[in-house]
Amino acid sequence: MGVKFLNQNITTNTVRPTGYKFPVGLSTMGSTTLSADYLIVAGGGGGGGYVGGGGGAGGMLTGSSSLTTGSSYPVTVGGGGPSATGGDRGVSGSNSVFNSLTSVGGGGGASRAGNYSGISGGSGGGGAYSGGPGGSGTPGQGNNGANHNGVNGSAPGGGGAGAVGGTNSTPGGDGGSGAVSSISGSSVTYAGGGGGGSDAGSGGTGGNNSVSAPATAPGGGGNGTYPGPTAGSGSDNTGGGGGGAGTSGTSGSGGKGIVIIRYAGSVAAGGGEVTTSPGYTIHTFTGNGTFTTNAASFSIN
Repeated sequence: MGVKFLNQNITTNTVRPTGYKFPVGLSTMGSTTLSADYLIVAGGGGGGGYVGGGGGAGGMLTGSSSLTTGSSYPVTVGGGGPSATGGDRGVSGSNSVFNSLTSVGGGGGASRAGNYSGISGGSGGGGAYSGGPGGSGTPGQGNNGANHNGVNGSAPGGGGAGAVGGTNSTPGGDGGSGAVSSISGSSVTYAGGGGGGSDAGSGGTGGNNSVSAPATAPGGGGNGTYPGPTAGSGSDNTGGGGGGAGTSGTSGSGGKGIVIIRYAGSVAAGGGEVTTSPGYTIHTFTGNGTFTTNAASFSIN
């Protein structure tokens, strides 16, 4: 509500010269909303221990939102699930949050020596021995982890943002592929699922990963391994799932998530690492923080 002042002629030279009036309120000069695009990727799930299923990728959300100027919006960036050993299932990744939008952490992979079921999440973790089911993905964020085929001992892959996990055969199943976003100003792949561990041959390849375990690749889930010692981890700041362990060693951990916010024009907000690309300002959060929009400008009338 505008601030009102006495509105009458001034007959003495106190505040303004004779004939001038006091202002009667405030007028908005700038917009009271800011239209922003967002990418919200949660942490990836860890791969399962002992011939374990690949970890599911963190959920991936994209879209646009109308934000109120002069307001603050907390940002949470989810961490990846840790690695597992022995008969332990992989641990799910943590959620990422922006403006009441939640991207769900990736599900952990199953273990042949423990619980055969992959965990549900943004994308689901892969199942394990004896027909164990893969975890379910969250609609609009990711895909299911693969079910174990019930025949071979190796484990299937975790789901990714772009595809379901791969079924196991003699090697482990491949992780589901991730999805591409250019919100950062470059084309980047996020949220690939982890490859399954193996009891023969080789571990499955993580989604969008082209390097050998335990190394990782941008956008990729970690590779599964055989026989050990350590499976590949999901790439940080992409939400990739961790690879499943082989017959020895440990599984890969899930990759940390990321939140990116972009709007047209020059800087109109604060928070995160601020960069520009032609026509846009970009705020990148690789850890928790606050996105604060600038206040609208006002004039006295």
